[in-house]
Amino acid sequence: MALIYSNTKLCDVINNEPSVIPVINRFGIYLGTGDSSIEAVCRNHGLDTEFFLTILNTFINESYFPEETLMSFSAHEIISYLIKTNNYYTKFQLPNIQRHFKLLLSSSDGNNNNLELMLRFFEGLKNDIVKRIDSDTAQWFPAIIAMENGQVPSAPLCLDDESTTIEDKLSDLKNMFIMHLSGQYDLNLCYGVIVAIITLEKDIRQNNRIRNRILLPISRSLLSQLYK
Repeated sequence: MALIYSNTKLCDVINNEPSVIPVINRFGIYLGTGDSSIEAVCRNHGLDTEFFLTILNTFINESYFPEETLMSFSAHEIISYLIKTNNYYTKFQLPNIQRHFKLLLSSSDGNNNNLELMLRFFEGLKNDIVKRIDSDTAQWFPAIIAMENGQVPSAPLCLDDESTTIEDKLSDLKNMFIMHLSGQYDLNLCYGVIVAIITLEKDIRQNNRIRNRILLPISRSLLSQLYK
């Protein structure tokens, strides 16, 4: 999809790229946008139009990543968005995939051991995602906010590069469906689970770019300023 701008109608963006629905939800924007421009929608919701546009364009276009623009926003603003994203994962996306995965397994003919193994693989992946979110909430995000306010973090701050383990595992799970699914099962449920996994994979991949290429350098910069 082409880049979107402040005068672009939000309804056109949603029509062309429905996968942005959970992203705009994180900003408190829901369906029923009328034909308002993005600038008007942001004004009505008290949002920074430039930040909203940057996030949407980053999510929609793989090749779009304006590091200088993102670096101009406060760490607090970026963290606020990532917190809402993490909450969406734990409250909606992950439970939705698990629920439909279990329904898919129960609808199979009972001879499909691959589905049971795949569900266990997903549950391990889910634990990895939740563990990272817990670390964000308890350590990384509070430390960044503290440093942005000129305070020393209350706990040691790990600034290692974010691994791609979660992305890799999501890709592995998707490939398991494509290559190793067997037996009789509900085709609609199967399609729903695969689409949900692909959506989560894209979402996490795009947010990892923000985490690793923006928030991580900000963390390092704040830490170096704090101990000058």
